[in-house]
Amino acid sequence: MIIRETPLDAVIKDSKAPLVSWSEKYATGVKLIDSQHLELVNLTNSLYEACLAGDNEVDTVFKDALSRMVEYVRFHFSAELELLAKINYPAYPEHKKLHDELVHNILEAAKEYDEGKRLVPNHFVRTLKDWVFGHIAIYDKEYAAYVADQKSKGLLTDQMLEG
Repeated sequence: MIIRETPLDAVIKDSKAPLVSWSEKYATGVKLIDSQHLELVNLTNSLYEACLAGDNEVDTVFKDALSRMVEYVRFHFSAELELLAKINYPAYPEHKKLHDELVHNILEAAKEYDEGKRLVPNHFVRTLKDWVFGHIAIYDKEYAAYVADQKSKGLLTDQMLEG
């Protein structure tokens, strides 16, 4: 007897897959930042899992995951911007603006969720996914190229980046 997977089985199986997967192609080459980006991926996946929880659980699980995400994003952005200032990254103002916009979006989503908007969790998690891949793959790779160039010229060292 051959048992075939039904379309519903495929959907259930796929829903257990992480929303965001880390890949070395997103690495900046700065160990501290890459480890923080990996944690952002993990937190994004936690939020996604919270959205998949049953109706009774989604409120508490999502609120907890959202709170952890807000705290970690603030921590990470602070560390990243401190690094970019320290290395005199020329596009620092633009990069900071991108960070400020995401923090605003996170806080707005949290407010909307608190006001009872039911579709916010799923929308918010997808926004984070887009940011994780978009921001890291594009904008963080730009400063990664700057870091690599400065290192090749002997103007930056790994010790300077991690210290």
